[in-house]
Amino acid sequence: MTDLLFFDTDCLSAFLWVRNECLLPQLYPGKVVIPKPVYTELCRPNTTHLKKRVDVLLGQKLVLIQDIDIDSEEYGTYYQLTEAPAKGHKIIGNGEAASISLARRYGGIVASNNLRDIQVYISEFGLRHTTTSDILVDAYNRGIITETEGNGIWSSMLAKRRRLGAASFTEYLKRKHNHLDSS
Repeated sequence: MTDLLFFDTDCLSAFLWVRNECLLPQLYPGKVVIPKPVYTELCRPNTTHLKKRVDVLLGQKLVLIQDIDIDSEEYGTYYQLTEAPAKGHKIIGNGEAASISLARRYGGIVASNNLRDIQVYISEFGLRHTTTSDILVDAYNRGIITETEGNGIWSSMLAKRRRLGAASFTEYLKRKHNHLDSS
């Protein structure tokens, strides 16, 4: 995977909450992009500890912050998704909208767990998408984490109320393997 990954708040926070954000630049060096609205969401009083963890990555130049200028092409998409959706579409959160609009503009990948809200836009705009679970599988497949380490991270994420799609990393790997076998 060589394209930029545009993280929404939930996907990024899954790694921040369990202190495993270092996996992201290790997996995708120079490719981890945090849209400015996502960074702003981390500035809320109840999540400043997460912002501090991002600030460390920023200080080490391991991740990038990408703003959305009001006169830019991506702002039109961002505004549509957050304020004026097309008929039959719903408004989505700022973080999701920012990651979609930037991925659309720069040909990147949306990193989001919020499939229910974003799937229609992912399909409509022809975007690629990844989730926290997929990123952990990628780390496992590249030998960055073991299955045991994946289960530990997974369990910690579940304890922080992250929705990952299976009770354990092992179970998720088996589902992915079975899905690939049946394809």
